[in-house]
This record gives sequence, C-alpha cells and structure tokens, in this order.
Amino acid sequence: MSPNKERNTTNPMSATQTKYPRLFSPLQVGKVTIKNRSIMGSMHTGLEELDDGHIRMAEFFAERARGGIGLIITGGISPNEEGGLGAKLSNADEVARHKVITDAVHAADPDVRICMQVLHTGPLAPHDKCVAPSPVRSPIARYVPNELDENGIEKQLSDFANCARCAKDAGYDGVEIIGSAGYLLSTFLVQKTNLRTDKWGGSYENRMRFPLEVVRRVRAAVGDDFIVIFRIAAMDMLQGGMSWDEIVQLAQELEKAGVSIISTHFTWHESAVPTIATMVPRAAFTSVTGRLKKLVSVPVITSNRINMPDVAEAVLARGDADLVSMARPMLADSQLMKKAAEGREDEINTCIACNQACLDHTFGGNQEVSCLVNPRACHETQLVYKPTTAPKRIAVVGAGPAGLAYCTIAAERGHTVDLFDQSDEIGGQFNLAKRIPGKEEFHETLRYFKRQLEVTGVRVSLGQPVDADFLRSGGYDEIVIATGIRPRVPDIEGIDHPSVIGYIDAIKGAKPVGDRVAIIGAGGIGFDVAELITHAGKSSALDIDTFAKEWGIDFANHPRGGVTGIEPVVEASPREVWLLQRKSSGVGRGLGKTTGWTHRLTLNRKGVRMIPSVSYQRIDDYGLHCLIDGEPKTLEVDTIILCAGQDPLRDLHDELVNESAHVSLVGGAFEASELDAKRAINQAAYLAAQV
Repeated sequence: MSPNKERNTTNPMSATQTKYPRLFSPLQVGKVTIKNRSIMGSMHTGLEELDDGHIRMAEFFAERARGGIGLIITGGISPNEEGGLGAKLSNADEVARHKVITDAVHAADPDVRICMQVLHTGPLAPHDKCVAPSPVRSPIARYVPNELDENGIEKQLSDFANCARCAKDAGYDGVEIIGSAGYLLSTFLVQKTNLRTDKWGGSYENRMRFPLEVVRRVRAAVGDDFIVIFRIAAMDMLQGGMSWDEIVQLAQELEKAGVSIISTHFTWHESAVPTIATMVPRAAFTSVTGRLKKLVSVPVITSNRINMPDVAEAVLARGDADLVSMARPMLADSQLMKKAAEGREDEINTCIACNQACLDHTFGGNQEVSCLVNPRACHETQLVYKPTTAPKRIAVVGAGPAGLAYCTIAAERGHTVDLFDQSDEIGGQFNLAKRIPGKEEFHETLRYFKRQLEVTGVRVSLGQPVDADFLRSGGYDEIVIATGIRPRVPDIEGIDHPSVIGYIDAIKGAKPVGDRVAIIGAGGIGFDVAELITHAGKSSALDIDTFAKEWGIDFANHPRGGVTGIEPVVEASPREVWLLQRKSSGVGRGLGKTTGWTHRLTLNRKGVRMIPSVSYQRIDDYGLHCLIDGEPKTLEVDTIILCAGQDPLRDLHDELVNESAHVSLVGGAFEASELDAKRAINQAAYLAAQV
C-alpha cells in the first residue's frame, strides 16, 4: 500500500468473532498458550544451510509472526550427521545461530510460539552414511542404508535428546519430531522397511519401540514446560503402510510417552498419490485427522491444502482438528492471519499449490525456496518494497501476471501507475490456466490482483490497445512493456489446414475440437490442453470423493496404507488423443519435479498416447503425417492443436526502446519459454522494487 493511501478496515475483533471464532481462539498446551489455532507448518527452505541463513530465516519467520500466526514450525534440522541435512543442531555454536531466529520471532510478537522440527531423514539421506532399521533401499533414495546395530540405535536416541535440549537452549518453545514420510522413525514402524527380529522389530509393539523411546528421551531432556509435537503418518498412501489400528495404537502410546500435540501427515515421499498439488481438493484429508482426534486427549493438528481462513474455520467447526497447519499459504502471504482478523480476506495472496518455487526447489537441489505468487518469500532481506522518495508516473502495458505484479508493487511504493491492456479482463495467460481441470486455484490469484489494483490505486484501462504515439504523449517517466507472448506457428506443410487450431482457441472453446486429436508440443501447455480435452465428469480438485476414486484412496474403510487393494477409477476420455514432441526424451520430463509425475500418470490412465521423437512432415485431409523414430506414420485425426511454444511479443518495446532509456521488458515479452509465471512475477517484483 502506498504510504499516502488510506485503507478502510473493519474492527479486527468483530471480524474474528463473527467469521472465525474457532480459528482465533487460544489453545492451552500444558503451561504454554498458543494464541490462535493457526500453524505455519514445517518447510525446508534451503536457507538452513547458508552461511547467513540464520539472519534471513530470522526475518522470514519474524514477518510471519507479525502477520498473526499462532505457532511456527521451522524447516527440518538434523540431530546429527547421519540425519542427512546440511543443517543440524548439536552444539553451542549452532545454538547461538538458532537463538538469532527465536529472538527475532519473540521480539516481533512475544505471544507467537516457535518450534524446531527435528528431522532425521534415515534411508533418504543423500550420503553413504545413511542409516535405517534394515538395509532396505527406498525407490527414491540414492543409497542402501546401513543397518543400525544396538550401539547405533543408542547413538541416535541420544542425539535426538541432545538436539531437543539444544533447541530449548536456543529459545525455541518446543520441537516437532517427524515420524512420517519415509524418514527414519517411520521406517521403524512399517514392516516392509523394518525386517529386524530383535526388540526393535518384528511385532508392532517392537516396531513402535524406537519412535516411542525417542519421545521419552526428548521429554526427559527438555522437561515438562516444553512443547513436544510428534508428526504421525495418519495415512501412508503406500502399499504395505500402517493400518488404522496401528496408527491409533501409536498415537495413544505417544500420548503416554509425553507428547504435547500430535500432528497428522499424509504420505511417504515415494507414494504415488498426490497430497499437496493443486489438483488435490482443499482440506481433502482432514476427516482422517478428525477420526484420530476422537481417540486421543492431546490436541491434534491437521494439514494439507488448507489455504484460506474460511477453509481452516470449517475444518475446526467440523471437529476435524484442534490446530490447522498452513505451511505454503504462509509463503504466499505472510499476513494471511492478520488480513483475516481485519476482514480483508479478498486481499489474501492465496497459495495455489503449484509447487513451482517451493517444493520443486526443495527437491530439485541447491535452490532456495520462494513462492510463485510472492517472490519475497525467503528473500525478505533482499527484496524489500520501500516507500519511494521520488514518485514517478509509470505506464504498464499488459495485465498478465508480470504486469500485474509490477504495477501493484510500484503503486504500493508510492508511484503513480497506469495499466493498459487490450483485453477486457486482467490476467493474461492465467485466464487460460484457470480453465484447466485441477487448476481452479488460479482464480484466486486473479482475485487477489484485482483487489490489489484497487487497494494500491492503480489506474486500469482495459479493452484499450495502446501504441507508441500514445505512450510518447503520456509524459511517463517509465514505460514497462508486459505484452506477453504470441503462440509459435511451426513450419509444417499444410499448417493452415482447417483441422489446425491454436491452444488459445482450444482452451477457450472458440473452435470445435474433434474426437481424434493430435497435440503438437508436450510442454506444460500441451499437458494442460490434453487434460482439458480428455476431461469428463467432475473436476477432482473440487470434489474429495472424485479425487479419492481417481487415486485409489479409501477414506471410508482406511485399509493398510489407505490405498491397499483400491484401484483408481478415472472417467474415460471422450476423445482419442496423441501428445507429441520432437525431443527424444521422455514426454513430460520437463514438468515440475514434484507434480510432473501426477500429470503424466493422469493422462496415461486416460489412454493418452505420449510419443517422443516425432518429426512432422505435413498436414492434409488424411490427418497429420509424421515420422516417429524415423518410421512414417499418419495420424488420422480430426483436430490438430498447436502447443509448439511461444515467441516474445516485443513490437511495442522495439518501437520505443531506441527513443528512451526508460523502457523495460518484463514477463513473457522478455522471455517466452515455457510461459514461466514464476520467473515473470519474480522479475517484475525486483524491477518494481528498484524503480
């Protein structure tokens, strides 16, 4: 918000009392009060391993504390070298670094609690010193783990206790011990990863022994006035995972062992069921937490795809949990809870669960986490929106994600901004994305930007193409060209045949699509188009029952692992589709690391034929003639949809740039490859922060 623009807000107390009474009620945990029921769940950010990471994390978490969150849980910290993370806590020097973080959070708001997650990755550790109860290699791990002997088990137990003690010395209010996801503790619990025949394996009582002893040692090390959370796999989403009776038994034994709170998690990392992607319905798994809540007396946390305050309130109202974890939503908007308290929900920058700048970075290696819709996340000390001391008049041409980000940030800083777009609606390519089944959350980003344009006072002119003469005569100090892209038309004989349509017309429904379809180009847009034209029935992203059927989840009976024996049921595609690419690599390999497999698997189940190594020859009344692996092939299709890439739309920029140094390119107009909204918004944010 510009410093000289007023914003009307409702009374915070009246808003919270009438709309979110449960979300904003305090919770007593032993002698500790958590001021409301919202939790910023654990996320590894990549800052943990940096030399100045503790300084950056201090501001990252402090900003969320100022934003009204009740409890923060840090990213994972290893108790020892075997734990597999570059960040560990085991000695006085490391305690001093962590104290910078806790001091910053408590200074920001003394009523906010912060817990450190103790994470031992076990067999998933990326080195040959990884350990596990048995030498069973995970399908996603690099190494066969070393089997722990009795001395090794004792060392791990002692290191967990020491790590928790150090966390208390560092000023944390508690620790979270993660016992899920395929990390060390969970591999003791599951029979297929625990092949031991001693007291640490065999019967379930023995398999529980190690995680329970970790809790007992930790509780003894930290005393009674310290929060101890245990994160349990309430549904492994894994063949051969824990049964419901085993989950309940573990939870009840954890309570006896001294945990303060039980946090429910859903999935192992090797599971073939999506749990946090945008295709997952909001609050899809909270009913499982609700069943467990009835069987324990300590508070219970639920999580996964809870991204707005009304969703959190509904979860609490149903009795599904005592506390609600919103991890990635706190990346997207650090002020989410404050805005909810003030009745400003329409100003919340909602997490769309795209994973592109958060989990894809975490699991992609050597990349700091951020957020597609909020590039400041984890970069609070580097990307600062300071009020300007020299206000300028700025014209922004193009109301796609880059243009919207630029103009709202520049206006927030105090510049006067005019936004022009020839379309009659804001959003650019996001208006295509929101039409794809499973990407309905993109509506939220457009809602957020529409409101931000109003709040920051940007003057918006839609349905108005502008030319160079108009901009020259406007007296602008800066001109920002965010005109986006033009779809690329490949050089194929017969490309102008009536059967050929562009992806924009296909997505908007502007031209009919036949029953047999070839899609030229298998990047993100090609996959989106394939999803759209093969979709039938409800969008599973909007219906939990449909989602469960498509991914073989049995919420009603909760078989072992939640999925054992349940076959996925996918609505048959109304069309026969070929998804084609020139490259010889696997189709879809360039999609997001944590979500690409879901798109490939979904289309495969619908019968889409994904074909690499295609050389296009010609198009005629018989269809698409091509070479596949050098062999001639004619695809007798009714429709050919072009998803063959994009080129930057720079005509206006090129006409102006030689006349003025104050003309900039952002977004697709700057770089069109793969329509990368993450890169576009990030670039626009940094430019707007500097103008």
